[in-house]
This record gives sequence, structure tokens and C-alpha cells, in this order.
Amino acid sequence: MTTVHADTARIPVPTQSTYQTRVADYWNAEENPVNLELGKIDDLYHHHYGIGDADRTVLDEPDPGRRRERLTGELHRLEEAQAQLLASHLGQLSPADRVFDAGCGRGGGSVVANLRYGCHADGVTISAKQADFANQQARKRGIDDKVSYHHRNMLDTGFTSGAYAASWNNESTMYVELDLLFAEHARLLRRGGRYVTITGCYNDTYGRASREVSLINAHYICDIHPRSAYFRAMARNRLVPTHVQDLTQAALPYWELRKEADHLVTGIEDTFLTAYRNGSFQYLLIVADRV
Repeated sequence: MTTVHADTARIPVPTQSTYQTRVADYWNAEENPVNLELGKIDDLYHHHYGIGDADRTVLDEPDPGRRRERLTGELHRLEEAQAQLLASHLGQLSPADRVFDAGCGRGGGSVVANLRYGCHADGVTISAKQADFANQQARKRGIDDKVSYHHRNMLDTGFTSGAYAASWNNESTMYVELDLLFAEHARLLRRGGRYVTITGCYNDTYGRASREVSLINAHYICDIHPRSAYFRAMARNRLVPTHVQDLTQAALPYWELRKEADHLVTGIEDTFLTAYRNGSFQYLLIVADRV
């Protein structure tokens, strides 16, 4: 097992390419308020976006400090709703089961799964800084006997084959090759195990990736895949989709509200809104069984 230390500069990055090294460097340096300020509310740190109807009355708050506080809280609520939706599709899990959180970020998704099912969780991130932070949070919550985070590559974890009842990626598939990723999930999942992803993908019917998709790629140093690539790669790796849900419209209120949060905006908000509205970009939930 990789030992996680606070001094991330001394830890070899478990990468497979120069690109992955750049991604690790990005997340080791990242201190974005839109990730950190929201997580401080209840120590659930999510590295994804939100879904559902937003309470836009927060924008009418006359007191600037209170408006900022309410905006932050509402965005966090929408992100938590997204995490709960993903977790609700992980299947019938028991406290004895083990789940795998691929690209876990600062660890919020694994905590959600543990609180919901009482299960064991292993989160993997290519960022040593994120793994260290997430393990500190697990110790703070007193769940470190069941929830652990590892500085490993989600394409080659070294974990035991067939040991997991469920696994997922939450907005992290765009950093890797899908065939390599799904091969590792198929190896780790037991037969009949459940895989879930929520991801942004470009819409094949639109044509090639739009200008907005290219801007999102550049902003996050990622490579967004076409929608069809997910299903082809799953079929090649013994993952059979059982449920697909288009969350694009459900994601719009989050981005509309985030655009109004001056203390959290990153400059990519209008790009997401345009891409969703012109049909070139979609936000999908895909649930698959390992056969």
C-alpha cells in the first residue's frame, strides 16, 4: 500500500504518461474556492457539479455577507444531490461490501457511500495532496477503519481482483483512456457488481467536439470523450449498461446559480451553459453491471 505523507513533493507520482504527470501537478497545486469553500460547510468535499432545481431566492438576499453564505450553501446542496443520485445507483450494498471510488478527489463520494450503506470504501487519486487531505477527513469523521484513500493510478490500482461490489467515476473519466479504465473496473468488480459514472461527454449527433467542449478541455487539462465511446468501451470490457439518464437539463440551474457567485466563479461558467444549451455537450448518468 502506498504510504501517504503531507510532503507531496517527495512522493513519486504513480503516472503512466507525461500527460498524467501534468494532471497530478494540477491537482496537487489546486486550491479552488469552488471546491474548498463548499466543502467547509459540512466537511464533504466534492469535485463535481450539482443537479436539481436551485433556490434562486438566495440571489435576493440584501446583506452581501449573508448572500455569499447562502449562495455557497445552495451550490453545495446541489452538489450533494448529485453525489446522492450516483450513490443511489450502486446496488444493494451491505456493511460487509467494499466499493471503489476511482478519481476520488478530496473524498466526498466515498464518505457519501459509507454513510449511506455502511460499506468499506477505497478511493484512488493521482494527487498525493488529495489523498492526504481525504484521509485526514476520514480520521476526523472516525470512519478511517472503513474509508481509505490511496495515492494510486485508477488505471492500475494493484487492488485485489473481484474484491468490489460496486465502483464509480464521478466526473473523472475524461482524464483517461476509457478502455484502460473500464478494464480495471471490470477486473476489480465481482461478477454482477455495479459500475456507475456521471460524466460530461460531447454529443456525437452534433458532429465533432464543439468550440465550447475544446475550451472546457483546455480549462481542466482533460479530454472529453464522445458519448458513443462510453458504450463501445463498456461493451469491450464486460460492462453492460442497465440505465442511462440525461442530466443535462438538471445541471443547468447549478451553472446558472454559480455564474452569480462572484466569490466562486472560475470563468468557465458561460462555456458550460452555452455547451449544454446548444446541444454539443451532455451530462450523463450511466449504470452498468459487470458480467
